[in-house]
Amino acid sequence: MSEYAAASAARFRLRSGVGLALVGALILTPDALFMRLSGMGGLQMLGWRGLCMGTVFLVAWTLTSADRRSDIARMGGGAAILIVVCQAVNALLFPAGIAAAPVAPVLIGLATAPIWSSILARLLHGEPTSRATWVTIAVVLAGLLYAVTDKGETGLEAKALTGLACGLGVAVALALNFVTLRHNPDLPLLLAIGLGALGAGTFGWAVTGPSHMTDGAVWAILICGIAILPLSFFALSQASRHTSAANVGLLLLLETVLAPLWVWLALGEAPGARMLTGGAVVVGALAIYLLHGHRRRA
Repeated sequence: MSEYAAASAARFRLRSGVGLALVGALILTPDALFMRLSGMGGLQMLGWRGLCMGTVFLVAWTLTSADRRSDIARMGGGAAILIVVCQAVNALLFPAGIAAAPVAPVLIGLATAPIWSSILARLLHGEPTSRATWVTIAVVLAGLLYAVTDKGETGLEAKALTGLACGLGVAVALALNFVTLRHNPDLPLLLAIGLGALGAGTFGWAVTGPSHMTDGAVWAILICGIAILPLSFFALSQASRHTSAANVGLLLLLETVLAPLWVWLALGEAPGARMLTGGAVVVGALAIYLLHGHRRRA
């Protein structure tokens, strides 16, 4: 293959990865709205979301896998087990944080995902991160910090610290998930993520109890578990195989900015001036990064 053809193929992979990450992040943006509409507790949401998402992924794997025995054999490896654990941790901590704490600290913790992605990729695989990526991360985090402190919810009280810890846990789990998938292209993505989600959902059902699982608006949480989560996480996870985990983490931050807008439109909870200004900074920084970043290697 000529150098030109190789470079063209690399650019196509990068654009495909960025495109998949963008689609996945946009699909995920109404997730918090439907969680709010469900009126459920953290473990109850975990039960429905994990069970539904896990079932969808495992059914998709059953229908599309070309070699199920080989896929199952790969699940005994350390990378596959790590993906299962990351998915379970992510599925557990996000609804727990949303249910137990103000939204702002959870989002601040989650916003560190691209930083963890860059650090883990460097430490575990020696993958470099460009200066442009670090600059964009810094600008995006500044915008997010400005946005989510709109109502003073980031004080160091116990609930805020709980939410921050949950958000940080989700960020690390997602970053490790993306980095691992990028460097293990033969890993059965659908099977690994499906098992992790199913395990987390089973835990949620067991702790909540079947008699309480129908409390609240089940239809809202089913939309999350059957549509929003499977589509978004498949796109984001697949994107990590075509572009850097830091890129995926950056685009995932669109949820942090756009999720409050969905809540505003549906529930009338208008975002304040800081949220709008900080959101504009985030979207603008990501837009500049995407428009001018295609020449970087994935």
